[in-house]
Amino acid sequence: MATNQTFQRKEVYKDFDLNFTRNPLTNDIAVKKDANAISQSLRNLVNTYFYERAFHPEIGCNVRNLLFQPADAITIVDLRTAIEDTIRNFEPRVQIIQVLIEDNSERNHYHVRLLYSTRLLTQPTEFEFILERLR
Repeated sequence: MATNQTFQRKEVYKDFDLNFTRNPLTNDIAVKKDANAISQSLRNLVNTYFYERAFHPEIGCNVRNLLFQPADAITIVDLRTAIEDTIRNFEPRVQIIQVLIEDNSERNHYHVRLLYSTRLLTQPTEFEFILERLR
């Protein structure tokens, strides 16, 4: 008597590594999976300026312009709103739980902590990055 076996296919978020590191086994471009892939995507979205992507000028975030505003509570609220709107509009895999922004004006940067959840990852994931004022 034959038995029916069912396999659950676990979806995995995959993106290639934008540092173009080499996989030592296959000599192909390395792959980022799950939380690392999403974190890479979030960083790219936040750092992308409007009209920077050739056929998608609508994709972008206004963070670069806000970095040169006075370092006060209004700028932090504007940064938080810009980051949240960009992620909600262009990263469907992520649901934002919280965005915390700390001003470190002595070093000319903002420290951003993003807490998010996804459909596949059981626990909320925290992603941290720094927004620097550079010209």
